[in-house]
Amino acid sequence: MRKVTVTAGEDGQRIDNFLLKQLPGVPKSHVYRLLRSGQVRVNGGRAKAERKLVKGEEVRIPPVRMAEKGETVRPPDAVLNKLREAVIHEDEHYLAINKPAGLSAHGGTGVLYGVIETVRAWGKYEFIELAHRLDRDTSGVLLLAKTRPALLRAQRAFKNSTADKRYFALLDGKWRGEDRDVDAALVRNNLRVEIDEEEGKPSMSRFSPKARYRDATLMEVQIFSGRTHQIRVHSLALGHPVCGDTKYGEREVNKQYKDRGLKRMFLHSHFLKLVADEEFPKLILNAPMTDELRDFLTKLGPGR
Repeated sequence: MRKVTVTAGEDGQRIDNFLLKQLPGVPKSHVYRLLRSGQVRVNGGRAKAERKLVKGEEVRIPPVRMAEKGETVRPPDAVLNKLREAVIHEDEHYLAINKPAGLSAHGGTGVLYGVIETVRAWGKYEFIELAHRLDRDTSGVLLLAKTRPALLRAQRAFKNSTADKRYFALLDGKWRGEDRDVDAALVRNNLRVEIDEEEGKPSMSRFSPKARYRDATLMEVQIFSGRTHQIRVHSLALGHPVCGDTKYGEREVNKQYKDRGLKRMFLHSHFLKLVADEEFPKLILNAPMTDELRDFLTKLGPGR
């Protein structure tokens, strides 16, 4: 039996999220089973998953068989160093990474480590948490919080749509006209996300053409919500899927782009702004487009 005292950095954190951090690699389903069965105790009492912890409380964590967790693996030195080189901003509140495509934001089923596990492996932060997520194959601005108040500030901005988030996306096909908004609710259906105005969550994206090529259009996409696969599904709804998107795009079309040198999905988070909030000043982050994406654009034929 292990007893852990809640620190100042963990004050206000939900018990389920606290346990997921304390038990890396243990499936979420097992963590919730521990809570439901009363095996986890806070100051001697049972706790529901949504209970928020208070500094100084004592959490009793039972022994857990770790055979299911797939080992807690230290990321390779090459990954540790690559992410150090990808830091684009750091202050007393936040750390911002220009996340490489192909690296998950966090580990999970079949994924031994992601950005958060890699940053923690640096061993320099007492508290560090993801403020939001990016898809594994999306590159660009990824914000991490170094204190719980900073984390809550960022989450509040994302939830209230006061954060300004912009992406570069290369869409298949010729774009007609100028800016276009997509206001379509999204819902997860197994491994895919679909538009569903009755069951879905409100989602809005603004598509602004920045460069026109013979068979594709470079867009800046501003999202006013942060749903999973939002840009990818909204692009598909417009009839212009993201180039290289193996989940929502057409196989033959993607093969044509791959043959021309595109090795990944062309989606990059290039700009994030958080407005000033109480003691937190305005935060503006920029992540330049990767060389591989810029090089691919030079290979595309001129627009007509």
